[in-house]
Amino acid sequence: MNRTGFLSHELFYWHDTGRWAGVYMPGPTSQPLEHVESEASKRRIESLLAVSGVIPQLQGLEPRPATDDELCRVHTPAYIDRLEKLAANGGGEAGPGTPMGYHSAEAARLAAGGAITAVEAAFADGPRRTYCLLRPPGHHAERESAIGFCLYNSVAIAAHAAKDQGARRVAIIDWDVHHGNGTQQAFWDDPDTLFVSIHQDGLFPPGSGAIEQSGGDGAPGGIINVPLPPGSGHGAYLAAFDRVVVPAVDAFEPDIILISAGQDGGFYDPMARQMCLAETYQQLTARVLDLANRHAEGRLVALHEGGYSPFQTPFLTAAVVCELASLPHIPDPSSLWTREVPGQELQPHQDERIEAVLAHHRPFGLLG
Repeated sequence: MNRTGFLSHELFYWHDTGRWAGVYMPGPTSQPLEHVESEASKRRIESLLAVSGVIPQLQGLEPRPATDDELCRVHTPAYIDRLEKLAANGGGEAGPGTPMGYHSAEAARLAAGGAITAVEAAFADGPRRTYCLLRPPGHHAERESAIGFCLYNSVAIAAHAAKDQGARRVAIIDWDVHHGNGTQQAFWDDPDTLFVSIHQDGLFPPGSGAIEQSGGDGAPGGIINVPLPPGSGHGAYLAAFDRVVVPAVDAFEPDIILISAGQDGGFYDPMARQMCLAETYQQLTARVLDLANRHAEGRLVALHEGGYSPFQTPFLTAAVVCELASLPHIPDPSSLWTREVPGQELQPHQDERIEAVLAHHRPFGLLG
């Protein structure tokens, strides 16, 4: 069996975001539809992988719920208690734009525990690399607040679990198109955790993810934000990886790499304005695999975050999973024309943004 793991669970699809008007509460002029973070795109990922014969070639991992102690490495007991009570009462709005239902707190606890399961497997006799198809997402969740569809910050919880397993340094690479504000908060002053985020400039949350947000006094330069301009595509993402992410991780020498794998930078994603292709995510994954093999004995865990196009996100995510598992790739039908759209090459204003990141971070040491 392929020594690449795959983790999912039916309960993740029972996380109920209800009948919203996309990202707005229904109102006098807002006809009910469904919340943009619905089960559709995520369930279709698993369906595509199943009918394409990918899942049987992976090593399945069974998630278990995170304990209160594990959740409290990142969140407060009062916050955990609030989510549990809200779910027990049938659900409601946990935070701005973040509805939840009866099963949501349990699903979020299982998602965080699934991330821990994959990390523990990487340090034991399980698969060294795993894709975790989690729901709800987590990288926006802060210590005491839900925001941006996220309840528990699974990647931050997983990073603490990695240190419990003996990792001295953990690198988190966040390529979700929205900035991972919760993860940044969790490791702002932690010199043993590197957080690198490539996201669309100024998209979400407001004011979060600027180049100048580069870590606290305890870990200056340990936060690296690469806010790419809207309209960035394949060339810009690969340039940002090759010039920022790869050298930073090489210098940091982590014992495990975690990916906040949000495939919402795709051309057709309704929640952003970037132009990534399935090939983009394939090549980003290949670069992270190389880094994991060089520094972390192959330990790499990818945790699903965003991705809101029901018809394109499955193909973008399949590109990540197939690259992790060294399996033939599943062609993305939309790429027949999206790769020909002008602007997929690195543009001068995108190059200037990458250079600005390098200039800001050179004094800190990880980037020369």
